[in-house]
Amino acid sequence: MKKRICFFILALTGCVADKNVFDDFIYSPVATKYFEIATWQKLTNSCSPVHIYIEGDGNAFDVYGYPTTDPTPKGRFVRELATSDNAENVVYMARPCQFICSENCNQRDWTGGRFSEKVIDSMAEAIRKVAKGREIILIGYSGGALLSGLIIQNNEDLMVKKWVTIAGVLNHSAWTEYFNDSPLSDSIDLDELPNVPQLHYVAEYDKAVPLELTYRFANMDDIIVVQGATHGNFGDLKLDLYTN
Repeated sequence: MKKRICFFILALTGCVADKNVFDDFIYSPVATKYFEIATWQKLTNSCSPVHIYIEGDGNAFDVYGYPTTDPTPKGRFVRELATSDNAENVVYMARPCQFICSENCNQRDWTGGRFSEKVIDSMAEAIRKVAKGREIILIGYSGGALLSGLIIQNNEDLMVKKWVTIAGVLNHSAWTEYFNDSPLSDSIDLDELPNVPQLHYVAEYDKAVPLELTYRFANMDDIIVVQGATHGNFGDLKLDLYTN
């Protein structure tokens, strides 16, 4: 199988092949039925919960709104959140076809089918292999918020003790309708949020996922508005991962 590995540090001429970008984190791709999922892991305690950070949609579309050939994210926000987490077990998990581009990847996997059953099942399989029966705190950014919610909804065996979203899409039908975009016809949606302890961090000035969409679906007691923040800039965000 031909594949191309794209790593965290981008030079002007392309990708720099350095797997050990973060201290204490080990690059460890996880094989699933449909995709190989790129992860960077710091696992030091076989009993403690695992904090798993799910990436957003990444570089799925170019500035003109056309699908790209490589959805690998250009920003480092989620990776920096993960590496600033001092927990004993922390994992940064990319979305299918991010960082690892193979012949199994199709543009549908990061466009209209970004929340498809195939994507959900692959991410759940990767999480299951990483967690190895431990409790999980699942953190999802932007489109990764909805994907993490769908994973919880469709995989009751995963012991998710808390779900945290950041600038998160919670219902893709409402989101595309709000912007008068084409519906994600190959994707599954959440009709209601999973019944687990949760927090939803929203940016005061988010133009990509407006506050009103979060208000429509989440309990107000579970929403934290980050003053002055935008979709891609939450400043020095500190997540509450422990209290219910």
